[in-house]
Amino acid sequence: MKIEIVEKNYDVGNKLQGLIEKKVAKLEKYFDKEAKCKVLCKKEGNLFKLEINISSKNSFFRSEVASDNMYSNLDLALPKLEKQIIKYKEKKQDNFKIDDVLSDLLFIENSPIEEFKTSKIIKRKSFYLDPITEEDAIVMLESVDHDFYVFLNAETGKTNILYKRKNGEYGLIEVNV
Repeated sequence: MKIEIVEKNYDVGNKLQGLIEKKVAKLEKYFDKEAKCKVLCKKEGNLFKLEINISSKNSFFRSEVASDNMYSNLDLALPKLEKQIIKYKEKKQDNFKIDDVLSDLLFIENSPIEEFKTSKIIKRKSFYLDPITEEDAIVMLESVDHDFYVFLNAETGKTNILYKRKNGEYGLIEVNV
């Protein structure tokens, strides 16, 4: 797995970099050699934020933690990621292959409601869509612990947005262009 460490208003240093590489390497057993891991270390005010994104040929897992200590962030973020991977594996145990769902996917982060009141875009992310089934999209939505999931429907060829409703059921928005 290729590990990339990105610093933003924070100096990682050799000790933390070595620790990140050592601990993230333990997750390599779930992925092929082409997997990519991006670790973002940043300081916002008095908080240290650690964001870990792992993408492989057809899958994506993400964890973000903030506290007053970057080392404890690492210890909190990695179990979250492993839990997502294992949960995904259990749901797909019949034909589990970690690279079967989406390619190099970046998720749009849910922003607090206050941010929608402004008229400017404060964060922008992009991602690529590979065709998957609705069933696979449900599995990915559950594994990444987000409220919605954008995917290219393999059956219709259209962009879909899968979301979790308040009653626990799922809703699907089909985008017509």
